[in-house]
Parts: sequence; C-alpha cells; structure tokens
Amino acid sequence: MAMNTSFFAMIHRMRYINRWGLMRNTELENIQEHSHDVAVIAHLLAIVRKMKFSDGRVCPDPLFVATLALYHDLPEIITGDLPKPLKYHNRPMETTYKEIEREASEVLLAMLPDDLACEYRKFLLPDTDDVVVSEALNLVKAADCFSAYIKCLDEQKVGNREFERAKVEVGGRLDAFRLPEVDWFKENALPAYAKSLDEINFDFNLK
Repeated sequence: MAMNTSFFAMIHRMRYINRWGLMRNTELENIQEHSHDVAVIAHLLAIVRKMKFSDGRVCPDPLFVATLALYHDLPEIITGDLPKPLKYHNRPMETTYKEIEREASEVLLAMLPDDLACEYRKFLLPDTDDVVVSEALNLVKAADCFSAYIKCLDEQKVGNREFERAKVEVGGRLDAFRLPEVDWFKENALPAYAKSLDEINFDFNLK
C-alpha cells in the first residue's frame, strides 16, 4: 500500500532557515545553500584522503561522506539555526541542544515509511561509535568550517567587517584539525574563493 510522506517537503523548506542570525549580512545564506557547499567540500576531502593520504588511515567512501554532509543540518528545519555563542555557551547548553537535535531528527524520520526511515537513519542519526562513520563525520565538520570560512571571505570581499573576528575563529578551528586533506584544500582550493570572477578567468586563461 502506498504511503504519503512529508519528509521531502520538509527538506525543501531548508531554504527558509537563514544562517548567521546575529551578524549583519550583505547576502543571506540559508541552510540549503550551506549544506550543498559542505557536501561538495566534504566529498572532495574524502577523495583527496583516499587518493593522496590514505596510508595507514581509515578512508570513508566519498559518496557516503557527501550524503552525510548534505543532511548534516537537517534538524535545523525544526530547531532553526541557533547562534553558536548560545549553542556552545556551556557544556549543559551544548548537551541539551544536541538532544534537541536528536529529537528533531527522530521527528523527521517518523515522516518516512519504515523501510525508507531505515535507509535515512544512518545519515540523520549516524553511529558515532563506528570508526568509519566517525572519520566521515570529522571530514564533514572540516567541510562545515570551510563553508563558514568562505562565507567570511565573501563578506570581506564586499567590505563587510562584521565577519573579521569570525574568520579568525573559524580559521583557528580549521588549523586544529591537523589533517593533510584539510591542508591540501587550504593550499590548492581555498585561495580562489577570495578572488573576483575576472581574476579567476585570468588565471584560467593563462593555463
């Protein structure tokens, strides 16, 4: 028997949840756009690890990593994007918010038929005790930081000083990962994000 589901209609509403709520933005960014950026970067980080830095390391499937990234902010459809100073104000606050996010994920999963919910559970409520999943989540976290850093660059390019401190803080979080694939992205991909379209085209035409 067919069963209706609201799950995908809820995902469609990610576009209505804006990020950086306490900051003055020259251009709004919603969690749908952000999730796409994180998925693209996380996918690349997983590929770079697998191709260039795999010796003695767990290498999660890049497609699995990308899918985790695509859904990593799904609970915010229900919770909204809580500003980080509040979300991480203290350990009890952080613990409580994580539980709220878990409950929000359960609510979303309940919108699916049981057979589909089983397939999506590993992305909305990943098993952090699994070593491969844990490594995949770490790559998603790094990609999440890169997305935030790139947002800071975008705002700086148009003269908005509101994101200067955020850029320093996010840059520090990126340094703390100490992952070769993160360093690879910093060196090879990140610089182009600070360029204008004309500068990118000029670089391309020189090759």
